[in-house]
Amino acid sequence: MPKRGANVSLSSYDEIFSTEEDRREASLEKVQHIPLSELHPFKNHPFKVVDDEAMMRTVESVARFGVLAPAIVRPREEGGYEVIAGHRRKHASELAGLETMPVIIREMDDDEATILMVDSNLQRETILPSERAFAYRMKLEAMKHQGQRTDLTSGQVGPKLESRRSNELVAEGVGESVKQVQRYIRLTYLIPEILEMVDQKQIAFNPAVELSYLTESEQKDFLEAMDYAQSTPSLSQAQRLKQLSKDGHCSLDAMCAVLSEEKKSELNKVTFKHDVLKKYFPKSYTPKQMEDTIIRLLEQWQRKRQRDLER
Repeated sequence: MPKRGANVSLSSYDEIFSTEEDRREASLEKVQHIPLSELHPFKNHPFKVVDDEAMMRTVESVARFGVLAPAIVRPREEGGYEVIAGHRRKHASELAGLETMPVIIREMDDDEATILMVDSNLQRETILPSERAFAYRMKLEAMKHQGQRTDLTSGQVGPKLESRRSNELVAEGVGESVKQVQRYIRLTYLIPEILEMVDQKQIAFNPAVELSYLTESEQKDFLEAMDYAQSTPSLSQAQRLKQLSKDGHCSLDAMCAVLSEEKKSELNKVTFKHDVLKKYFPKSYTPKQMEDTIIRLLEQWQRKRQRDLER
């Protein structure tokens, strides 16, 4: 006989009469069409959505066929949904004049959402250095928070990460060496103006990594020094600036002096202006023909000089 006052759990009508197949189907993820106004961007999303030629092609495809691959979103506490994977598809849908978009709603914590967001966007054909840098940093921080799983996107529990560092797993997942992942993450310490120059290929990747060790105020002075010298830093120059910063001597004057020096590659190079060369060649000669002729004449001169020395 049941005890008086015991808790009794009463199942709903649907629970009592639903079959196992019905319950299994209800637990499966389904594609739903959600209004675009209810879809919100991922916080601190590192990947840019640009209205370039590729986006225009996506807009044309969406306008003609709709969004073929549903986005992945998660519910927000304040209402609506946060887009985890599908930011470009959402933007294309807006440009195409659609009102809704197919999505899969999935419950995820912040770290799981971050890792899925990064992994899904790293499949793009073109990724800017700044995008890759912040993506690697976000994924690394998320994996450090998780700390207990090696398969972070499937939700399966695995061995603890005591024997393997989180950055090793990040490197393995993105197909990079640990050192290269760390070098990309260093770019996140650059001020926006310098990082933009890296994206625009005005400053090379390796010198940019060295510049990331400068303080924020030193980086601002570096921009002024670069403008003064009208020159971008070579790797050796950037390494010297890093050492100056480490020693506490990275002043504006010191940076101007370093950047004003001629680079080794320039010291070992002789340049002739086209206006000077064309006076000695037929008008029909191409730059390659001019170069070949000069090399041939220099070789003849060198052989004659050698014969003169042997006499």
